[in-house]
Amino acid sequence: MAQQTRQPSSNWPFYALLVPLVIMALGPIFLMLTTSLRLKVDIFSDTSSLLFFPTLQNYETVLCNVLWYTPEHVSYCDPSFGRALGNSLFIATVSTAITLLFGCMAAYAIVRFRFFGRGTVSLTTLLMRMVPPAVLLVPVFGIWTFTFCLGEDSCLAGTTSGIILIYVAMNLPFVIWILQSFISQVPIQLEEAARIDGANAFQVFFIVVLPIIRPGLAAASIFTFRIAWNEFLLANALLDRKTRTVPVTIVNSLTEHDIDWGVIMATGMLLAIPPIIFTFVASKQIITGMTAGAVKG
Repeated sequence: MAQQTRQPSSNWPFYALLVPLVIMALGPIFLMLTTSLRLKVDIFSDTSSLLFFPTLQNYETVLCNVLWYTPEHVSYCDPSFGRALGNSLFIATVSTAITLLFGCMAAYAIVRFRFFGRGTVSLTTLLMRMVPPAVLLVPVFGIWTFTFCLGEDSCLAGTTSGIILIYVAMNLPFVIWILQSFISQVPIQLEEAARIDGANAFQVFFIVVLPIIRPGLAAASIFTFRIAWNEFLLANALLDRKTRTVPVTIVNSLTEHDIDWGVIMATGMLLAIPPIIFTFVASKQIITGMTAGAVKG
């Protein structure tokens, strides 16, 4: 059998387009990483290049209030960055959990129950997600500041509870919309068999339906977590100094007098780590759920 000669690749236009796109996507990340590992003197040096001695001083400055030791180069520990990381993690995690809890139950009710205005409710949830957050900024700020107050010092503005409620309301329509397609694919015979065995409505939903739509929950959680983690506009207007998230803290640290780019880039790298870990863990759930019913040959 004659050996086939390998034909030269004819996909060079594809790779010629792919390489610049990869450089444009990974270039800012590489620049942010290298800048975070430099001293302030090296960043502004005229001879600055890719050859430098890496250091973790910028990361120690950011996390000085959570480290078990006191960095020698830090004369004053500013707890704003470390506190902002904790606020972002708490707000994004809690808002994602609440959104998924109410979103999956609402999506199940829309798909399985028959009631007046069912189609209108399903369409309205999608239309509400199309409203830009900037449109809601002024009315939400007024309501949170002057309406929902039990006293002069007990308003929802400036609290993590207030911003969590906003993120839940903002992401809930999207979660309901994306989970409807997953729930509609669940065989109704499984739920009927569970009811025959004596399961009530909550047992059918939590024991039978939820494990099957796990890929949908993972996909919805990725989008919800990333939106709550990276949101800036509403957080900048509604949160105060002690409850600010990382995006707000980074922007507020940019002044015309002194900008510590090393610390800012280190904060940006730390800001990117939790969404990457969360996406990796959730994507594994998507793959596990998709292959759970596959037939092995």
